[in-house]
Amino acid sequence: MYAIVESGGKQYRVEPGKVFFTERLVGKSEGETVTFDRVLMVKTDDGKTLVGKPYLDNVEIVGSVIEHGRARKVIVMKYRPRKNYRRNLGHRQWYTAVKVEKIEIK
Repeated sequence: MYAIVESGGKQYRVEPGKVFFTERLVGKSEGETVTFDRVLMVKTDDGKTLVGKPYLDNVEIVGSVIEHGRARKVIVMKYRPRKNYRRNLGHRQWYTAVKVEKIEIK
């Protein structure tokens, strides 16, 4: 069984027992449970596929926050030829690791 869930403007494929990394969830500390109600699609174990328009109303994803952290640094280089213009920037994105406990179909 798996589901497609939307969080932080991005879509993730989640399965029970798996960990996925999403944009930082502000206000949630490590060990807290979090529910995602913006579920786009669910594929059940018996082969049924439920598709929302745009979301499924009767499905929730329940998970627990494992950690908050920052991803690896991404280097951004700006360069203009023949103008002596060079800028070197770095960026580290915040993330939240969530372990999916269960997919609830009501």
